[in-house]
Amino acid sequence: MKKRFIITGGAGFIGTNLAIHLVEGGYEVVVIDDLSAGDASRLPPEVTFHKTDIRNTEALIDIFKEGDVVVHLAALPRVQYSIENPSLTHDVNVNGTLSVLEAARKKNVARVVFAASSSAYGDQEKLPLTVDMTPQPKSPYALHKYIGETYMKLWADLYGVDTVSLRFFNVYGPHLDPDGPYALVIGLFLKLAKEGKSLTITGDGTQTRDFTHVNDVVDAVLKAGTLQNSLKGAVLNIGAGKETSINELAALIGGEILYVASRVEPKHTLADISYTEEILSWKPQVQIEEGVAELKRSFGLL
Repeated sequence: MKKRFIITGGAGFIGTNLAIHLVEGGYEVVVIDDLSAGDASRLPPEVTFHKTDIRNTEALIDIFKEGDVVVHLAALPRVQYSIENPSLTHDVNVNGTLSVLEAARKKNVARVVFAASSSAYGDQEKLPLTVDMTPQPKSPYALHKYIGETYMKLWADLYGVDTVSLRFFNVYGPHLDPDGPYALVIGLFLKLAKEGKSLTITGDGTQTRDFTHVNDVVDAVLKAGTLQNSLKGAVLNIGAGKETSINELAALIGGEILYVASRVEPKHTLADISYTEEILSWKPQVQIEEGVAELKRSFGLL
């Protein structure tokens, strides 16, 4: 019998893609989302939806069942937003994660897959970024995600809840949200290009990111959720393993460029994915040029 997947934050960008993929694979899918940012209308009709705040542990306990795989995506994301709203984002991102873990412990779920973040690395002296490096969070959001990883490992060691933390690197792809002041850079660029406006780049544009297609992220989550071997709180990088500068990204999308003041963010990110490949037998498939072209078509730019 195939596993039952519960996705917190499942009406968001990554969650929507994951839910669609799981339903197509014949899995039973339950989505939990408070709809503060998500859109439940995009979910397949086969999905069971609960409008619930992840901080409501009792509500989660009522939803979780023994043997479930819980994919914990729910969060108040974005570095800049967390800098401006540290208390609120801590409450949702840290206390919400603890709530998910406690519900998972009490209902004996099979595994919790946690959406960690490459932002936990901060600025490191060497690239690529490996999971044995000491995290150096530069924002409340990055710290929240690192705390979440630590909770995952602790709950695995103390209570036997099998967990794994997947450090996502700059995820993009279908169903991304181009709106809002803290939209991911690819979505923001696409929206500006569609409106005929200049692509706004913070700093000089030489900063690099490891842009990872959501299809590859979904594949990694599925492999992590269904792996037979216990993962015991492991931390794994989920990235494309390729650097792309913001200037290079802007060139792929096309249009005039407007440079503005830099902001607090890591200068470079690049994932070492060799350990992930070994543990999950996973390898990214989508190249940045292919993924951006797909999005440009969906935005009517090709």
